[in-house]
Amino acid sequence: MDDQIPFNRSFLAGTEFANIQNAILASHTSGDGSFTKKCHDFLERLTGTKKALLTTSCTHALEMAALLLDIKPGDEVIIPSFTFVSTANAFALRGAKLIFVDIRPDTLNLDESLLESKISRKTKAIVPVHYAGIGCEMDSILSIASDHGVAVVEDNAHGLFGKYRGEPLGGFGTFGTQSFHETKNFSCGEGGALLINDERYVARAEVLREKGTNRSRFFRGQVDKYSWVDIGSSYLPSDILAAFLFAQFEAWQTIQDKRKAIWNRYMSGLKDWAAKEGATLPTVPRECDPSYHLFYVVLPSQERRDAFISFLRSKKINTVFHYLPLHSSEMGLRGGGKLGDCPVTEYVSDCLVRLPFFNDLTERDQDRVIESIYYFQKSAREVV
Repeated sequence: MDDQIPFNRSFLAGTEFANIQNAILASHTSGDGSFTKKCHDFLERLTGTKKALLTTSCTHALEMAALLLDIKPGDEVIIPSFTFVSTANAFALRGAKLIFVDIRPDTLNLDESLLESKISRKTKAIVPVHYAGIGCEMDSILSIASDHGVAVVEDNAHGLFGKYRGEPLGGFGTFGTQSFHETKNFSCGEGGALLINDERYVARAEVLREKGTNRSRFFRGQVDKYSWVDIGSSYLPSDILAAFLFAQFEAWQTIQDKRKAIWNRYMSGLKDWAAKEGATLPTVPRECDPSYHLFYVVLPSQERRDAFISFLRSKKINTVFHYLPLHSSEMGLRGGGKLGDCPVTEYVSDCLVRLPFFNDLTERDQDRVIESIYYFQKSAREVV
């Protein structure tokens, strides 16, 4: 029997195949079928957004946000260096200069205290990333953005069901973007969504998403034929993917309850270990409710982190590190970044480990992870 504990494992809520069959029988498997509309309704109710549009990925949702903001060469977009490359690529593709900001050492979110020094007359957008589904300091970010006439695009790939001061993440900025990749709480393998919180952008977003045509208006009977009216691309996922995703949305409470229990079990089980190891666990500010997307530990050094990963691998437990700093990557350096620009990002990137976390992780397997972590500490003392 394989006793490996994977880092991630795909989850079935139970009605995915029935939903897919219904989508096929309805003879509408392309985009914007009945299940796509059900997903839109769910996201709009959940987040209070003016309009939710499913996309083929969170990357494409970010690209749509860049198009809707008319990002052009010479514009500047502020992003945290500690994020996935999609956050950067969406705006770089439009010719924007990326301005990298360091993260806070507690939440690992964009450090809002550094924003004022990064804003210039060329700044077009700020893109906060709600790391691990724990909200950024949105009050400060929105206030600074408003003072300078700058748009806010929330990269909420981790944060569905997370809240800041009781309000859903993804609903604060001009736009929010979601991910439904297989590693996320809710998945259809690959997928995403654009949340539009400013009604002025809804009509154009529908056009961009439909290859630059007014096809959506045609299907609503608002025009007698549709044609090419703007730039755009094919950002619609198949209704088969939406059918899979909606099955998971229907089970949202069960999924979130399971993930919360796993997250809390790690937190309580590793508190004493972290204090003795000199490691840090996730910090959740009082004003935040996490989405329970992932659980990480930050070791005291890169050497200790590498030994930790190697030890757990020997125990058949798969852990991974996370983002490499964008500012000092090959592309980041080409854009003017340099090593040392974001010291907290550099430290966290060297020392962070993500633990196994998926919807059906059993208590038995999770206890094995926790016990192995304590044994790692004990083994290190014995070697010394």
